[in-house]
Amino acid sequence: MLDLILTAEFNASYVDAFKYLGAGIAMIAGIGAGIGQGIAAGKAAEAVGRQPEAEGKIRNMMLLGQGVAETTGIYAFVIAILLMFVA
Repeated sequence: MLDLILTAEFNASYVDAFKYLGAGIAMIAGIGAGIGQGIAAGKAAEAVGRQPEAEGKIRNMMLLGQGVAETTGIYAFVIAILLMFVA
């Protein structure tokens, strides 16, 4: 049995299938980025509701946090593109 596994040849369809599977798994990271941005926007809206005079500071901090959260999704997208077209 082990001999059969070691000598099995992977054809092009197996390689393509695993490339697309890996790209799909890489894109799961986009879910976390979306959830994080939604929570940040919700908390910022809540904070502005509590302290309207601090709207500028809250907005700036929220945009900075959203930018940092978005880099995770962009990184996952780049990895997925590399897996699909380069590998």
